Amino acid sequence: MVRQANPQRILTHDQIWVALDRLAERAGLSPSGLAKRAGLDPTTFNRSKRVTSDGRERWPSTESIAKALAAAKASFDSFARLIDDDAGDGRSVPLLGFALAGASGAFDESGRPSGKGWTEIALPTAEGGHAFALEMTGDALLPAYRDGDVILVSPSTPIRKGDRVVVRSKAGEVTIATLRRHTAKALELQSLDSSQAVRTMAAGEVAWIARIVWASQ
Repeated sequence: MVRQANPQRILTHDQIWVALDRLAERAGLSPSGLAKRAGLDPTTFNRSKRVTSDGRERWPSTESIAKALAAAKASFDSFARLIDDDAGDGRSVPLLGFALAGASGAFDESGRPSGKGWTEIALPTAEGGHAFALEMTGDALLPAYRDGDVILVSPSTPIRKGDRVVVRSKAGEVTIATLRRHTAKALELQSLDSSQAVRTMAAGEVAWIARIVWASQ
């Protein structure tokens, strides 16, 4: 009996980047933290660097992968297993840059990812099956979050006073804040900059609210 050779597998752009995300997560780092430890520009592995401004896929160089493996004290074989491991130690969740979170069509009416622009990242498992990740762009949320930090958001996790949350208004504005109060009529939100006044949003203005359950810091 003649055995047929398996067809050669072609790696995809998303598979390589998800493997790098998993490598960073296993090392207890964000993608930007892994790049920094590897002696690379901290933005080398950021989501914003994975696609060019004209929409072309940008692949990590073999040199940057080699340096990342050395920084994480991992072998190429272990990296290959991360490519093959669909589940990993956690699981892959949809990822979007925070700057794009207010775009029309980025979420459905219940606050779940939809439309184009989403990739994937491997992060610890969150409560519920509809978690997604947002990657910070810029330093507007310092000192709470830096450029390249990733937050894991779970729409199905119960929210309590004092939790950090992501809120999207029906007008498309996306805010990260600490929940001060939540009633049937309004939300009270404390900015991450404690010097700013508490903001009140009428319930009718809110499209959805979800709890931040993890951050890569």
